Amino acid sequence: MVDKKTVKKTKVFQATGKRKTAIAKATLKEGTGMIRINSHRLDTITPYLAKERIREPLILAGEDAKKVNINVKTSGGGWSSQTEATRLAIARTLTNYNKKLKKTFLDYDRHLLVADTRFKETCKPNDSKARAKRQKSYR
Repeated sequence: MVDKKTVKKTKVFQATGKRKTAIAKATLKEGTGMIRINSHRLDTITPYLAKERIREPLILAGEDAKKVNINVKTSGGGWSSQTEATRLAIARTLTNYNKKLKKTFLDYDRHLLVADTRFKETCKPNDSKARAKRQKSYR
């Protein structure tokens, strides 16, 4: 039986990020600085550009990022939109963990905390593409 006084309660912070059809859910716990995305370590993520974009909020957070473990689960969209959603989710969990980081993130890039809500325009009825119209032939 576990004594209730010896059990250490750790706070867990959660946040989500969206970009187009990609959704990322980040969970932050105190730990050793381990970052996992879909059960893969951040060091193993490819392409290189995606890894560096995800790393931006961690670099800005500095020492705070080395004290926490972050697990992110992403789904939907392509690798680029998943990267943006992951970046947004990580930045939001770090600001929940330390409120002082909000100004730092907003000064660096507003899209670290504010989602980009643009979507692909839907196709219109009886047309082939979103903006292209059917050609008419009078012969």
